[in-house]
Amino acid sequence: MLKASLRSHLTLWFTGLSLLTLLSVGFYVGHIATEQMKQASGSALLNTARSAASLLGEQLRERQLEVYLLSRAPHLERGDLDNPAILKSLQLRTQARAEYAWMGVTDAQGNVHQAVNGLLVGQSVQQRPWFQAGLRGEYTGNPHEAVLLAKMLPGSPSGEPLRFIDFAAPIRNAADQVIGVLGAHAHWNWVTRIVESAAFSHKNSAPDIEALIIDHDGKVLYPEALMGQRLSTSDSRAPGWSVGDGYLTSMVKVPTPSSSALSWSIAVRQPLETALQPAHMLLYKLLLLGVVAAVLFGVVAYYLALYLSRPIEQLARSAKQVQDNQPGAHFPLQHPVREIAQLGQSIDAMTQSLLGKERELQEANASLEAIVAQRTADLRQANAELLSLATHDALTGAYNRRRFDEKLTEYTLLSRRTGRPFALLLIDADHFKRINDTHGHAVGDDVLRQLAQLIGASLRTTDFVARYGGEEFAVLLPEIAQPDTPEVVAEKIRAAIADTHFPVVEHVTVSIGVGLADPADNSPTALIKRADQQLYQAKAAGRNRVAHHAIITSPL
Repeated sequence: MLKASLRSHLTLWFTGLSLLTLLSVGFYVGHIATEQMKQASGSALLNTARSAASLLGEQLRERQLEVYLLSRAPHLERGDLDNPAILKSLQLRTQARAEYAWMGVTDAQGNVHQAVNGLLVGQSVQQRPWFQAGLRGEYTGNPHEAVLLAKMLPGSPSGEPLRFIDFAAPIRNAADQVIGVLGAHAHWNWVTRIVESAAFSHKNSAPDIEALIIDHDGKVLYPEALMGQRLSTSDSRAPGWSVGDGYLTSMVKVPTPSSSALSWSIAVRQPLETALQPAHMLLYKLLLLGVVAAVLFGVVAYYLALYLSRPIEQLARSAKQVQDNQPGAHFPLQHPVREIAQLGQSIDAMTQSLLGKERELQEANASLEAIVAQRTADLRQANAELLSLATHDALTGAYNRRRFDEKLTEYTLLSRRTGRPFALLLIDADHFKRINDTHGHAVGDDVLRQLAQLIGASLRTTDFVARYGGEEFAVLLPEIAQPDTPEVVAEKIRAAIADTHFPVVEHVTVSIGVGLADPADNSPTALIKRADQQLYQAKAAGRNRVAHHAIITSPL
């Protein structure tokens, strides 16, 4: 039986061993890179889903609170559901909020008494789920197609049926009896725009991402093309994200209002192939490099077998030193036998090449880490911008109503614990509707911005100012000791505004109601009600007044 030569054995063994080693290293490094990329992409998607869910939850809570506060307006508590002031307040709210498709009030039997644009007035909504739930308490409903309003409102440009989400709150009279329901229908595309604005703000850094809204049964509510399908998120790898159906998916529950029965989640997903493409490219390059290196090592092995002497042993010892990462490896670059000298030079050159490739791999890993760090920084900046949008009024730069409610609750709890009172000023621009009607809303916006600046300039650094709604501002005074009592601060604000020249409108005045917190208050709304009553007294006394504890101060 003819046996293979030593040269053939060495060539096959060396080539096979080098190929196996390089391929194993390539697969191992590729696997690590794939898992790291999957972890980084999953974390990025999770942060995006959290931002979208947080923004949507805040918007839903604001709309529910808005409907509740409208239902507790004084002209509704008087029990006359046909009072024209009710329709005026509803119209002002729908004009300020483009997301509302319909808003109206019904009596306890479900008959619509007043509604924006007269829609459904005189009709019965007794069988509608929002009305039945609104009789019992605050309500936020799941999306549904328009029923009664389908033929009364313009259709969607895309031809899709109109879909709404419902908000409702009971209307109670002064005796705390339910006399009706205040209901509002918001466009479903308002919800989808909120999710899209948060999810796609960093689309360039995460290509091919897709945002979905999921109900409590796991069915897709948005986008329309996937509505009704169940989202598969099997093969969970880390908290907050998972792999399934060819997608890398992150899902976060939407923090809906406490009174709501909603149970939505925001899912942000990206095709797994897209997310792992950089890692796959690195793996392919490593495998190709392994094959090329194995071929080169096979050629070296063929020449290595030509001479069985001490140069071969020396080469073997030097190769072992390189394999073990030991210094001092020396290859014979000069030898009487040309093949041995060439072999020594080739192995030395390939050793340097491998070291260079190793450095390139380290640089590639460092570059990948830099990219991940940059994306993380971008996400942090986006979260900071979203937080600012969630707490500040976009027009005036003052804090918004949601932040005011949080601060009022904080001061109330602190007052109960320490017994130290604080004060609330409700500031309302006099005849502001006349400004808008006469000079236009752009001038009205300029007036609101200048009012916010004047109020802020009249306060101390510890005081808090927020846009309460429309032309109203709210100021919280945590320190009310002499000489800066609430009445003094309020008069300072009133005088500063009255003495200021406003472009176009020239002269603007405000009425201010002052309320003092009582540690015995059951809820923050008691303080708001007291300050609101004082504001009404200032208005009734002729405006440009400060009212507190049944005493109205007029300008000198």
